[in-house]
Amino acid sequence: MASQIKRFLVGKPIATEQQHQERLTRTTALAVFSSDALSSVAYATEAILTVLILAGTHALGLALPIGGAIAALLAIVAFSYRQTIHAYPRGGGGYIVSRDNLGDTAGLVAAAALLIDYVLTVAVSISAGVAAITSLASTWGYPGLKHAAVEIALLCIALVTLANLRGVKESGAIFAVPTYAFVVSILGLITFALVKDMFYGATPVTHPVPPPVPEVGEALGLWLILRAFAAGCTALTGIEAISDGVQAFKPPEAKNAAATLTLMAALLISMFLGITWLAHLHQAVPNEITHETVVSQIARTVVGAGPAYFGIQVATALILVLAANTAFADFPRLASFLSRDRFMPRQFASRGDRLVFSNGILALGFFSALLVVIFQANEIAMLPLYAVGVFISFTLSQAGMVRRQLRMREPGWERGALISAVGTVLTAIVLVILAITKFTHGAWIVLTLIPVLVLVFQAIHQHYLRVAEQLSLSTAVKPPDLRRHTAIILVSGIHKGVLPALQYARSIAPDNVTAVYVNLDPDQTERLRVRWREWGCDVPLVVLESPFRSLLRPLRSYIAEVQSHYKDGMVTVILPEFVPARWWEHLLHNQTGWLIKTALMYQKGTVVTSVPYRLER
Repeated sequence: MASQIKRFLVGKPIATEQQHQERLTRTTALAVFSSDALSSVAYATEAILTVLILAGTHALGLALPIGGAIAALLAIVAFSYRQTIHAYPRGGGGYIVSRDNLGDTAGLVAAAALLIDYVLTVAVSISAGVAAITSLASTWGYPGLKHAAVEIALLCIALVTLANLRGVKESGAIFAVPTYAFVVSILGLITFALVKDMFYGATPVTHPVPPPVPEVGEALGLWLILRAFAAGCTALTGIEAISDGVQAFKPPEAKNAAATLTLMAALLISMFLGITWLAHLHQAVPNEITHETVVSQIARTVVGAGPAYFGIQVATALILVLAANTAFADFPRLASFLSRDRFMPRQFASRGDRLVFSNGILALGFFSALLVVIFQANEIAMLPLYAVGVFISFTLSQAGMVRRQLRMREPGWERGALISAVGTVLTAIVLVILAITKFTHGAWIVLTLIPVLVLVFQAIHQHYLRVAEQLSLSTAVKPPDLRRHTAIILVSGIHKGVLPALQYARSIAPDNVTAVYVNLDPDQTERLRVRWREWGCDVPLVVLESPFRSLLRPLRSYIAEVQSHYKDGMVTVILPEFVPARWWEHLLHNQTGWLIKTALMYQKGTVVTSVPYRLER
């Protein structure tokens, strides 16, 4: 039944030789890897205005030059990652670049920052999308839906997780329509608004409830401008995603990935600057009372509250929810790179039935769901934790590219090194501003968790190195021949399931078989002795006393005593186990056999084996 349910939800397994058919075209890859970056258009401009309004409405005009500076930084970072794609066509992005050029520690810091940011991306984007959905429901007369925000968010995470478990190509096809619908709706809004404003003039945004504007705001100084710049740099989140997943593209992988990154950057810059320009023309202001977004204000003012406005809002809500898909595309791949380099458990390097890194997808779904529950699907509470990690990765990645270009000195390296160096400095400035302004609001959690994760990665790596060293044949010697083989059958009674185990034990150790029973009930023990004389196949029965009703303690003591007599032998503990015919019937029986196997696994010189007896329906 479990297998049938899995097949229904995930689909039939895909053969390894069909892996090339799961590669993505540029069109599908743009939807898979760009939803996070493109969705930032919905809130990046608003983030700038939210900071500038602290100095009063006269400061809002600075949104245009700040937006232009962010667009320039976006272009620089995109160019740097284009170089990364061509330099490291196997993928890996910031982790590979940092580790290869700046050392293991820098690479692990970049990886830890990205993994944390991917989890936050899912939690924040899903929560923001759910907020948009519940807000829309409120306008339809269903205000109570907001009380189910956590449940809706968990359902959305489950659906996105399931879609990604079905495979990269299939999830890309699912998410392509909403992504392109958002792009078309925003570009259509910008184009229509610019044409309309050209002929009829820009109409200022009207608010049902006026937004709160401070009468005496903060001084409009350099620090406030830098804070607004850093806040708007959330437009850059997700831009590194394509460089992590180069191998997901159809051949030539690097060329297609670079072209997709260029298209994504062009769309992102165009939409971001367009929304910022329209916000300036129509005097859009963040409204903490009505919670209406800047994009909603612009759309309502330009196209009215009809079907076009509804379409834009639905597309925005969907892209915010589906922005999580970028993290689902990249988190498992990054985890697989770390696993391959022995910094994460080996399970993360394995592909599942659908040729995706299933364990990474499930881990991301679990941790993001945990965050949603902890923060009650409140994206505002999680935002201070957001973007810090990705700018750590940006800074390290571009610094790594500068180091590589100075070392390799390939054609055109001077221009590439200069652009990456400028990007390193600017993203480092943004990182410092984000860390300072958001530290007491929650960024300290991320800044603390990153070194903890790095230590965990290093501990895992040391474990794998120790295992490899101890398993290496370079220090191996030929083991001596076993002179004696002792078989111990652990019985809980005498029934049909014990008889095959007795036969098996006598076949591997004909002259040295002992049955062991732990006395937990004297009456039951006496009945066993009587029946054993008839059905025990002349195998001696040893009864171990257990005054404290422990099963494992006397058994381990007995095995140790047997081993002390035969230093050159091996003890095999045989467990007769009956197997119920139906899966749910397992729940009706204790799991003593599993507990015994687990306990004896760490006892040197002992082998544990099961002899199953399968019951019929």
